[in-house]
Amino acid sequence: MRLVVARCSVDYVGRLTAHLPEAIRLLVLKADGSLLVHSDTGGYKPMMWMTPPCTTVESPGLWTVTNKAGEQLLVTVHEVLSDVAHDLGTDPGLVKDGVEKHLQQLLAEQVHVLGEGFELVQREYFTDIGPVDLLVRDASGAHVLVEVKRHAEIDGVEQLTRYLQRVSTVLGEVQGILAAQSFKPQAKVLAADRGITCVALDYDALKGLESTRPTLF
Repeated sequence: MRLVVARCSVDYVGRLTAHLPEAIRLLVLKADGSLLVHSDTGGYKPMMWMTPPCTTVESPGLWTVTNKAGEQLLVTVHEVLSDVAHDLGTDPGLVKDGVEKHLQQLLAEQVHVLGEGFELVQREYFTDIGPVDLLVRDASGAHVLVEVKRHAEIDGVEQLTRYLQRVSTVLGEVQGILAAQSFKPQAKVLAADRGITCVALDYDALKGLESTRPTLF
């Protein structure tokens, strides 16, 4: 990762033309070849950029960055104020918190959230059309299929409906619960029409943290 603070002007030559007049900017040249041109305003988005694969040719006072389509960024460097490089190594990538798999795991460990007397039978109960997130029993011993979503929409209701139709041929009468952090109003209406119960999940509470949801008291 090379970070260059320079007084420069930048021209884009390709499907159209664009020009950044001379000013002090941050030039970020990454190991993958990409170049990002940042100013001190405008938020996180660069003013101009070139994504890999591309090549950079440096000559005195001029950087020429060319991608495989022949588009170019021409960076005219008038003055270099800082030029540093760091080897950042291999990045492990983004680990998302609160994804559906994690919600499913937390709910499997705390099925009482679904109702008093609920017990887990199996995670990822397989059917010929895909795995159901959770198979549980309610307090009366009846089987219940649980589909877990971060944000439940109509597609989630339709998906659970298909599971219920399939599993009922094996286990007999089975109920359905759509568990999610939030619900589209249309999803709630369709779920009620299909006899599916909607249960709102509090992710922080499932993790054992103080809930961030607003309450009356």
